[in-house]
Amino acid sequence: MPRELLILRHAKSDWSSDATVDFQRPLAKRGKHDAPKVGAWLYREGLVPDYVISSPAKRAQQTAEIVCKRLDYKKKKITFDATIYAAELPALLAVLARCPSTAGTVLLVGHNPGLEELLTYLIGDDLDLPADGKLLPTATVARLEMPATWCDLRAASAQLVSITRPRQL
Repeated sequence: MPRELLILRHAKSDWSSDATVDFQRPLAKRGKHDAPKVGAWLYREGLVPDYVISSPAKRAQQTAEIVCKRLDYKKKKITFDATIYAAELPALLAVLARCPSTAGTVLLVGHNPGLEELLTYLIGDDLDLPADGKLLPTATVARLEMPATWCDLRAASAQLVSITRPRQL
């Protein structure tokens, strides 16, 4: 079965909010505007995931819920995994290894720098940095063709299909 991984960095967060703890920082106005655009684009492209896993941090949770609403993916089916918050590569690989073997398309919603590290690891040296140097700015989706199993992801084992930023939509 062909597999795809959709890596989505959370939408723009509100640094001016009353949240004193990073984990509780909500989406900013721009984030609330970009997240549904991303969800609608994924839907139009036929990229409705079989499995959605997200960081439970407020901004990631809100992003996942807004995107999933546009995908007609039930909010209660989203898996929130605290491991994703502030995760480095080994933790993110472990999260992916726990994905159901029946999931052909997985949407992973999380944070930088971990997501960029995961993307770089999976794609390998064929990854070119954009002119602005930002691989995954907020609300950006990287689409990857993946190996046959989620359990054994090796360096350079995936193929990059696209990186889509919200301003392109």
